[in-house]
Amino acid sequence: MFCHTEEKARHGAMRERALAAVEHYVDILPLDDDGAAAEIRRRGIDILVDLKGFTQGGRLGIFARRPAPVQVSYLGFPGSVAGVGIDYAIADAVVAPASSDAVYEEKIVRLPRCYQSNDNRRPRPERPAARAGLGLPEEGIVFAAFHQAPKIRADAFAAWMEILRRVEASVLWLGPQEEAAAQNLRRAAQASGIAPERLVIAPKMPMADHLARLAAADIALDCTPCNGHTTTSDALWAGVPVVTVRGTSFAGRVSESLLQSVGLPELVADDLDAFVRLTDALARDGNRLSVLRHHLLAARDRAPLFDTAGLTRDLEAALAAMLA
Repeated sequence: MFCHTEEKARHGAMRERALAAVEHYVDILPLDDDGAAAEIRRRGIDILVDLKGFTQGGRLGIFARRPAPVQVSYLGFPGSVAGVGIDYAIADAVVAPASSDAVYEEKIVRLPRCYQSNDNRRPRPERPAARAGLGLPEEGIVFAAFHQAPKIRADAFAAWMEILRRVEASVLWLGPQEEAAAQNLRRAAQASGIAPERLVIAPKMPMADHLARLAAADIALDCTPCNGHTTTSDALWAGVPVVTVRGTSFAGRVSESLLQSVGLPELVADDLDAFVRLTDALARDGNRLSVLRHHLLAARDRAPLFDTAGLTRDLEAALAAMLA
């Protein structure tokens, strides 16, 4: 494992678990791209996998220097990582259908099930006994939307407000937001005719605690054109059904892929109007919500999305095929 994680982020149980799982750890943070590429080349590896792509802190300059014979992008960036010497992109047939081939510089390698990796050894949330401690009403539907503020576009937010308008006594439970973003969202709600107090902003907390609280929600609302990614899989792991909109790009098809991988393709709407109707109908059908929750709890043990060992085998087969 070659690591260029910034110093302030080098902590936590997941990092320690990752370090314990690898045979070789090489710190390349102090090296510039030339030095990092030289060090990787010196190690004589067969395949170099980038987990960042065009995201903050990425080091694609290393890949442009071609320190490995096979170079691959995976997981971190939902799309083509063009112009830097990446040979293969790991995806699946939902996020990158055949029509994607013409717009990718890389050759797309599609895993046979879902592309996204998930840890099935995480704590298994159960529905909390009381919502009051989370700042939520004990009665009524709780819609969760734990998306980062930049993902919340006006048309998706308008659809969320229409859902609140249709489902009386419901609330929208939002993820941690900067104060300016929280104020803007509440103002936008009020402008839509929705009382701003029906938006509940959750505080930031450790991941295990966050997963536990997620189980208090009834339905998770996705965003578009960029879906929730780990946001969606976290909700599904917590037993919360997610309603999404079918997208036209990798970033907008992720939730569809995840829902298919847990056996719930019926929660994918064709457009925002259908998204509102589907969510409204689901919120009014307590029996269906209960069935969906039990389906997701069982999916922790049997769905491809949470089959960590199976995903590992799929990845190993894909990497072996690339090398061949």
